[in-house]
Amino acid sequence: MKYRDYYRTLGVARDADAAAIKQAYRQLARKYHPDVNEEAGSEEKFKEVNEAYEVLKDPDKRKAYDRFGSDWKHGQQFEEAGFGGYRGATYGDAGGFSGGDFSDFFESIFGSGFDPGSAHRTGRRRGADQQLKLDITLEEAFRGGNKTIQFAPSPGSAQMKKLKINIPRGVGNGQKIRLAGQGQVSTSGGEAGDLYLEMNILPHRLFRLDGKDVVLRLPLAPWEAAEGATLKVPTLAGDVDLKVTPGIQSGQKMRLKGKGMPGPKPGDQLVEIMIQTPPADSEEAKAFYRDMKARFDFNPRSF
Repeated sequence: MKYRDYYRTLGVARDADAAAIKQAYRQLARKYHPDVNEEAGSEEKFKEVNEAYEVLKDPDKRKAYDRFGSDWKHGQQFEEAGFGGYRGATYGDAGGFSGGDFSDFFESIFGSGFDPGSAHRTGRRRGADQQLKLDITLEEAFRGGNKTIQFAPSPGSAQMKKLKINIPRGVGNGQKIRLAGQGQVSTSGGEAGDLYLEMNILPHRLFRLDGKDVVLRLPLAPWEAAEGATLKVPTLAGDVDLKVTPGIQSGQKMRLKGKGMPGPKPGDQLVEIMIQTPPADSEEAKAFYRDMKARFDFNPRSF
């Protein structure tokens, strides 16, 4: 039998502990599993990784391997050591696993319902996952609800696929929605992949997002800022009354509690004050500003 260096296969030192061996195995199994990696040779590499781990994870088998090499399980000395009754997980000719704890392992890596051997027993590979960026308005993100999208089901496809989706209320910019089984179809009759939609909230003419908060820049006339006023201001849920504090300055923010993006912890609407100065575009207006200058003992640069 040709000697196989199981330590080299897993990329660990000969004195590696059980945790290091398991970690190396998990990384390599995910990398080379044929349902994930379709490159030539990945299936053979996957078999080698599993063979190495099946031996090195068991203290008794590992001890026998360290002593006798790849032929560790043959010979009378192994029967005497108690290896004759070994029923381990092996990778059979049909490509499936039997015995061992591989189902639990692959469920922890790939998610519940994953069968590491079924695809290769039947020759059916799962379709690839697909990722798309979906442009939505701020109002759509705020309200949520149904939306029909159209996209190519696979790269280079001339046909378009229509799909009705539900946008969660209060979805965030960059948030991804997973649609199981709506990705690329399998070319060998297996399950379709998943579709991941990344939300891209388009710029708005009035509002901008700051996390879950919505920011509105509110222009004020100088007399509104000086004397205070009660004004109707827009929010994503409709107009509300806002009482402006007398003497408010440009750049100050007022908070409308709970008027931002909805969710378990709703955001607020921040109203940023912008004092607008009327233009001095006539002799009368210029005279008015000169009169203001004479009447007010005011220096905005008092620093």
